[in-house]
Amino acid sequence: MPVSIDRSRSLEELEGDRRPAPPADATHLMTTVHALRSRPVGTLTVEDLRLLIGQDVGLPVLLVLAVEVLRDNPLAEGDMYEGDLLRAVLTRSPAVWNAYPDLARRLTLMVGGLSGLSPDLVNTVERFVGSVQSS
Repeated sequence: MPVSIDRSRSLEELEGDRRPAPPADATHLMTTVHALRSRPVGTLTVEDLRLLIGQDVGLPVLLVLAVEVLRDNPLAEGDMYEGDLLRAVLTRSPAVWNAYPDLARRLTLMVGGLSGLSPDLVNTVERFVGSVQSS
């Protein structure tokens, strides 16, 4: 996982993976993901992060950025609802978190101190913490 991320570079540049343009009949999601992969990561919004992370795109870079956002605002909101970025981050596969144990520990400490969450988000936090602790 990069320690320092050049926020002026895109995911395509950081990953060294430029993909061809999606076909003309591609879904809105496919075209959006493709477009976001070519934008500098420092310009990505909370919604952009939520969407890309939810699609498991660019996780080595984007999880670092998302945890930074969540450190300042744990209930950062994209276009869906308060806490939607947190949910996207917490619901990544346990295998993802096994690959990034330091980031998982930081996130576990951060969510452990949260209060006033919706019952559904509390359940998501508990599942994440349980999966990280059992690995």
